[in-house]
Amino acid sequence: MLLFIDEVNATTMLARSDTLYFRLHHENTLCYTCMEMTILASKRNASHLSILLGVALLFPLKALSVEPAVEPIQAESMQPEPTLPDPAQLEQPAQPEPVLPEAIELEPVEPDTYIYPIDAPREYLSEKFVSLVSSIDYFFGDDRNYQESNNSVFQINMTRLLGGDGEQKFVLSGRAKVHLPNTKKRLNLLLEADPEQNISSEAPPGQALLNKQVTTPSSYAAALRYEVTDKNHWHFSADAGIKFRGLTNSPNPFARSRGSYSVTQGQWRLKIAESLFWFNSIGAGESTQFDAEHFVSDTALFRATSNATWLNEKKNFDLRQDFSIYHTVSDRTALLYQASAIGVSQPQLQTTEYIVLVLYRYRLHRNWIFFELSPQLHFPRATNFDVTPLLNLRLEMLFDGSK
Repeated sequence: MLLFIDEVNATTMLARSDTLYFRLHHENTLCYTCMEMTILASKRNASHLSILLGVALLFPLKALSVEPAVEPIQAESMQPEPTLPDPAQLEQPAQPEPVLPEAIELEPVEPDTYIYPIDAPREYLSEKFVSLVSSIDYFFGDDRNYQESNNSVFQINMTRLLGGDGEQKFVLSGRAKVHLPNTKKRLNLLLEADPEQNISSEAPPGQALLNKQVTTPSSYAAALRYEVTDKNHWHFSADAGIKFRGLTNSPNPFARSRGSYSVTQGQWRLKIAESLFWFNSIGAGESTQFDAEHFVSDTALFRATSNATWLNEKKNFDLRQDFSIYHTVSDRTALLYQASAIGVSQPQLQTTEYIVLVLYRYRLHRNWIFFELSPQLHFPRATNFDVTPLLNLRLEMLFDGSK
């Protein structure tokens, strides 16, 4: 195809560029043909200018078996795709300055209200240990239950002792501890028979009995007790009361205090108890007791008890050592195996008696009526340690607010 451009247009085009690009449309097909324009200018004949353009052969796309192009895209859709900014050029958000551990302040925690994770298993085992031991002491009506129970306790004993000097003794005794209302269980009213026996090294109910212990009560007492306790570790109590010896004798005041502390070490629990007292009849004194307890099995508890009681009036220590095994047979039956040694420190340190016994205890009715049968072998120094058999029978009513 030849195109002739007049002199004016040629001059204008020549001023713009030596090379022109034309965009041609043919049958809905865009073809770009580059035509080189050669401009021949003759200075002699300026009125005529011939421009020879290259011949462009246009071949339709259909002839080449190419699908026709789609409809022309609007100008708005022809906008170039936005390019993503270079991540390196993005402005990084300001990072907070790291806080050093020294700058973090923790709120103080009260030691008594927080249990460290490493101490949690120990606290749990201690609580379970104390709970099991307390249930055994309750079942046997032990003096520990009466002294340290955080509940009201009412205990009546009917004892029958056979053997020994040939006498058959029947004794009725009892004691009670009752919480006073509106005192958060810190004030208690105590009623007791022969209160002096509750602070000496002589055996409380449920342990080996000496023949001299089974006697009719000679005095009765009423006292007011203040006590504070931590169930798993310590207990403190202080008593002030009056003792009566019949209707004709004037009342005698007395005072006593008791504190105990226990700690669990592995499979053992160690406990120490200290008592201070003053009675008008026997004067001032103190008593120290140490218990080492260990569960041999799920149903057997071993306990070693050492007790020493100082009486200022006699200037003497009464000493006692017990080795006991408490065996729970069922929820109604339990056995106690015990070996004891009794001694004094004056006029010289010596053993005055050995005792071996087995105690069978059976719960007759609910949780408050018990029967005991205890055959015992005594070896007193007074008879050159010859054996003296005894049989102790007891019927006990034990009321406890927790049972």
